Amino acid sequence: MTDPAFISAYWDAAAEGFDDEPDHGLRNAETRAAWSRLLACWMPSAPADVLDVGCGTGSLSELLAEAGHRVTGVDLAPRMVEQAQAKLAAVGLPGRFLVGDAVAPPTGEERFDVLLSRHLVWTLPDPLAALAEWTGRLRLGGTLILVEGRWREAGGAGAPYVAGAETLPWHHGVAAEELAAAVRPLVDQVRIERLSDNAVLWGGAVTDERYALIARI
Repeated sequence: MTDPAFISAYWDAAAEGFDDEPDHGLRNAETRAAWSRLLACWMPSAPADVLDVGCGTGSLSELLAEAGHRVTGVDLAPRMVEQAQAKLAAVGLPGRFLVGDAVAPPTGEERFDVLLSRHLVWTLPDPLAALAEWTGRLRLGGTLILVEGRWREAGGAGAPYVAGAETLPWHHGVAAEELAAAVRPLVDQVRIERLSDNAVLWGGAVTDERYALIARI
């Protein structure tokens, strides 16, 4: 079992260089525009209330706020949250960012039009419980957007990124069909959009499975 303190410490330490990855920092104009177009296809008309769980340094939150949505970001790592706050403040965009467990976001009884998560479920000790919690945070007619994949976890050569990570149910990621099967009982509609072949999203070609699951409540 992974210790939440170890997980928080790992992502805190990763925060400084997190945006160096092309799909994290979105510093390349072409990559940024590609993600902006994808989000526009998936999102309802603005303004929508969006919960970005595992928001990291806030790059997707920034794109959503730029498009006119009301964004709340949640991340377990305080330094990630600090960077997300600073990122949106630097360009004069509104956004609320909270330190907390993405599995149970600290937003009380609030309900959202969209819940977005990118590359998070592989880190969760109980992803099925998280999916149930997330769909419960959505309003009727809301949208669940999960950008996920099947890969080796951080650390390289199969090594766990923190002690105990090898015990996580989806520590190598999750195939689209498996994630869809887990989500389908919780929602009305599910579709998968394949993303592996869209090299510009990742800053270069990838060989693993990457996709978005879009579900309607």
